[in-house]
Amino acid sequence: MKKSLLIIPIALPVAALLITVSPLGRLLLSPVECQLKRWQLPASLKIPKADTQTKKPIVLASTEKPPFPCCEGDTSCLDRQIWGESEQQEDRKILLSSIDNSLRYLQTDSAKKTYEKYQVPGITRERVIGSLQRFRQLLFESKSAAELNQAVAQEFVFYQSVGNDNQGEVLFTAYFEPLYIASREPTAEYRYPIYSLPPDMKDWERPHPTRLDLEGADALQGSKGKLKGLELFWFKSRLEPYMMQIQGSAKLRLLDGTQTSVGFAGNVAHNYQSIGKALIDDGELPSSGVTMPTILEYFEKDPKKLDVYIPRDPSFVFFQENKGAPAQGSIQVGLSAERSIATDKSLMPPGALALIRGHFPFAQDNDQMKHRTVSRYVLDQDAGGAIKGAGRVDYFLGTGKIAGDRAGVTVTNGQLYYLLLKNQPL
Repeated sequence: MKKSLLIIPIALPVAALLITVSPLGRLLLSPVECQLKRWQLPASLKIPKADTQTKKPIVLASTEKPPFPCCEGDTSCLDRQIWGESEQQEDRKILLSSIDNSLRYLQTDSAKKTYEKYQVPGITRERVIGSLQRFRQLLFESKSAAELNQAVAQEFVFYQSVGNDNQGEVLFTAYFEPLYIASREPTAEYRYPIYSLPPDMKDWERPHPTRLDLEGADALQGSKGKLKGLELFWFKSRLEPYMMQIQGSAKLRLLDGTQTSVGFAGNVAHNYQSIGKALIDDGELPSSGVTMPTILEYFEKDPKKLDVYIPRDPSFVFFQENKGAPAQGSIQVGLSAERSIATDKSLMPPGALALIRGHFPFAQDNDQMKHRTVSRYVLDQDAGGAIKGAGRVDYFLGTGKIAGDRAGVTVTNGQLYYLLLKNQPL
């Protein structure tokens, strides 16, 4: 789970705008006009920010208008990775596994309670389950991305996120599971710890201590206060434990050659504050074009600044050892590379099938990144402290360096749809 910063999740009341948009028919449109018509909610709809009667925020628009077929000369509506029709390796088995993870979650008491309170009309736990089961079947019946899209367009209703602008524009970032070298014991080299969840944390007074209160400006004072005895592993660089807190999990290679993993266990009740933004505000970095590699390069050149900027983020994450288990999402299932997303779970349906489209980076053989606009069928299985509102999605890209390199340069606007079977009992 990436930066999930609430101790107790609270479901907020939401609503969906139920609309019908006429098909495009045989209108002659330029490629650019066609794509705008396909993917954006029509400006003429004038979607209000809240329902006039219930005052609940409107986050999803149910539409009969699928974004299929693709516009002429454009393949971005096809998920060509499923059958290996693109430059990427086939990952149908990964997608099937991710669907199975969501189906397991949807049978839990937690899912039942969550969906009893979920207030977007037309989206129920039973309908989400039926939709996943039918989509899973279509993955076996279809032989290509185009064939799958044709079946989905016939059988499913698309609930589009209204996004940041009420026209469906969603900001995508990405996250990953880092791989770090760690020690089970502190040494002269491995000084910076991560911590397990304090057993008495439920009794801590509010407001909770901040990061600075808990570990000090240099991140070496935790043993003198509430974190004494809670150390799990130690790291060479101060930046590594902090990056783990941002990503929410990590694979660890220990000094004895063995491997393990750690995942999110809890957090203090303070919102995450971006150190990248702090660097921009202080004039240390330019106001545009800042990515994670830019930030890492800054601290590599001046590591002493870590003790200045990391303490400005009051949030703090605790971990548990998972013995090599895959990274877990907020719904307590394993995350799947390029098939799991994180959204605001006070608004969006947990475990549900979704379709995302954006301009994402892909690693090339020459160690360069090539950006392509693609669509991906994904499962909504995670949350994040910085992922708030209908216009934010965090895309899980997997484990290790390449996934991290891709995640660090992923900043793109795109679209988010949830797919629900037609003619299902509500």
